[in-house]
Amino acid sequence: MSARITRRFAALKEQGRSGLVTFVMGGDPDFETSARILEILPDAGADVIEIGMPFTDPMADGPAIQVAGLRALANGQTLKRTLELVTRFRRTDQDTPIVLMGYFNPVLNHGIAAFAVDAAAAGVDGLIIVDLPPEEDAELLSAAAAQDISLIRLATPTTDDKRLPTVLQNTSGFVYYVSVAGITGAGHMDTGAVAAAVERLKRHTDLPVAVGFGIKTPGQAAAVARVADAAVVGTAIVDQVGRAGEDRDAAVANVVELVTALADGVRSA
Repeated sequence: MSARITRRFAALKEQGRSGLVTFVMGGDPDFETSARILEILPDAGADVIEIGMPFTDPMADGPAIQVAGLRALANGQTLKRTLELVTRFRRTDQDTPIVLMGYFNPVLNHGIAAFAVDAAAAGVDGLIIVDLPPEEDAELLSAAAAQDISLIRLATPTTDDKRLPTVLQNTSGFVYYVSVAGITGAGHMDTGAVAAAVERLKRHTDLPVAVGFGIKTPGQAAAVARVADAAVVGTAIVDQVGRAGEDRDAAVANVVELVTALADGVRSA
């Protein structure tokens, strides 16, 4: 289990507040701008950072994150360069947890054991592999555990009591609860249903519960922060990069403005 993730959630608990987890696509819109965005996220209020590993067939993602991945790939982003982004981030920040999120194909192509070693060397703390079910992740789980990298699994509105123990077994770092059925950025989050779902998860695990998919505004982030250990925002942040077009400075500024507002929302809860 990652020590950085454990320390960060322990610190949040001590502060009596929930955390903000921000998702950005690695290499979007290009490597240098992506590095600048990562560098400013902690000061803007991100407590944990998820970095998307661009992939050509992102079936769990909505249009905004799909397009972000395509922008990154078109500008030469690879899994190796995503790890380079983490290495660069760690030159100035040794405390903020970094979680890589994406699909199994690039990991398998890199080599599972080699990927875990390289990710640890770069400074990665956790992995979320959205298309790798618990029944099939033993090799990655073992490789990640050997490098003290947390494998973070997803629970969803359709994860019933029979399946939940399988999802939670060997999960570490935190549990990621997907608040809406479907792709990222789609659907409307029901805060009451989220509260009930978090309460149910808490009965089965002592791990922190982070809630994502469907949180777009500071108000929604605050509502989730009242019932969960962290709110995860991705699509809304990625949208800010896309809206800037070719203006890289605007992309950075847009992300700072939104993340600051989201962090204020989470802290106000």
